Amino acid sequence: MPSTTTRTITLSGPDAAGFANAQFSSDILSLAPGRWQWSGWLDPKGRVRALLQVARISDERFVAVPRGGDAQALAQDLARFVFRAKVKIEVSQERHVADGDALADGEARETDGGVLTLGEGDASLRIGASESDDAWIARHIAKGFAWLPDAALGMLLPPALSMERLGAVAFDKGCFPGQEIAARLHFLGGHKRHLHAARIEGELNLTNGQALRIHGKDAGLILMHSHISNSPTTLVVLDDTATQEETLDIDDARLHVISTFAE
Repeated sequence: MPSTTTRTITLSGPDAAGFANAQFSSDILSLAPGRWQWSGWLDPKGRVRALLQVARISDERFVAVPRGGDAQALAQDLARFVFRAKVKIEVSQERHVADGDALADGEARETDGGVLTLGEGDASLRIGASESDDAWIARHIAKGFAWLPDAALGMLLPPALSMERLGAVAFDKGCFPGQEIAARLHFLGGHKRHLHAARIEGELNLTNGQALRIHGKDAGLILMHSHISNSPTTLVVLDDTATQEETLDIDDARLHVISTFAE
């Protein structure tokens, strides 16, 4: 996935924190200025319409980075719920996504020029760099940090993206869209699709958003793929029935499950 770009969504104003907290799935009110957290925007059926990294730049200004999808369309849909809230929603121009130097995990910095850096401890992600690079992709696959292709938008429930592990879903903060379904899965379980990092061997040309068929049956979805090194890796959502073995045969290739990310 070279040359990745995205557009950021800025929420600003006296009611920005409350508005974001009511719409997004994480506890936005607990986010301190200069910090970022994982979050999401779910539809009423609990499916993930957007996976987000949300940074609080100041008390009344938040920048949400959509991990895939159309930021302009998301912002327009968000605007429908503003009503009388004192919040302004703005969408940036297209911005390059690039690897960055080490920065404390959860720390967020924004330059005067608008470059947003999101710390991951051993590295960082820069939004608004002068040009894109794909060095961060393999690291995010290894950490289970998904970037959603169009085919995944509005199709997956939070457990399939390991959102609770990321702290992207909070059940003690009040209502948000899709909360009832998400809470049911949290407390009762039963979801049968989960996130995995895998290594590919063989001649298999993977594309982001590609559906996987194993033994003639639909078994999963490729989210993001890294071609770096001689051992390419992929982040994939797989049906639990397809992961009873660590090695899966797919056409003329083999998929070796490296790690499985908890819900």
